[in-house]
Amino acid sequence: MPKDKTASHARVLAAAREEFLEYGFEKASMRRVGVRCGLTAAGLYRHCRDKEDLFDQIVSPCVEAIRIWQEVHIARYEEALSGGSLPVWRDSWIDMMRDLVYPSMEDYHLLLTCSQGTKYEHFLHDLTENAQKEMLDYLPVLQLSGLEIQPLGKKEMHLVMSAYVTALFEPVIHQYSQDEALRCLKAVESFFLPGWKTLFGFAYSTCRTGK
Repeated sequence: MPKDKTASHARVLAAAREEFLEYGFEKASMRRVGVRCGLTAAGLYRHCRDKEDLFDQIVSPCVEAIRIWQEVHIARYEEALSGGSLPVWRDSWIDMMRDLVYPSMEDYHLLLTCSQGTKYEHFLHDLTENAQKEMLDYLPVLQLSGLEIQPLGKKEMHLVMSAYVTALFEPVIHQYSQDEALRCLKAVESFFLPGWKTLFGFAYSTCRTGK
């Protein structure tokens, strides 16, 4: 379906966002979305295939933005190691929350709390699982570079990563203001950063520069 950039389409998305935030995906009504934006059912369906497609149009940019951010993060570490040097430690999850997620709090709240019944309903769990797998796959590479990696299995990594991701996204789930979320982010960083450096060997590396 071609993307519709008209003002009418923007009204549809705004109305759908309000509807999904108020009722959640499963209880949301396409009829009410039409009323909210002043369109008939026929007019509304010119902008989407169905209710799930309409939800997807709102939240898929959020999902894609996180995917790209994480790919860039991983590539930066891989590039440094392939060049024979240790990457400078920087917690890109903290950067991602501050620069990407918290400024778009409403759409990420929609993604995390209103998506039951869609392919996104386990988004946070899937995000955690993927990050856990990437980190476990990455540990042997770091170990070969000379870092003193702490012994970590799948269960240990799952516990730590779940706690971390939950802490980062709690302000989104509970709709903190951006200022409140940023204050919480500083606390999360202060608590987790020393632990991550220790687990991944950066705390013992003579090449570390910190953040």
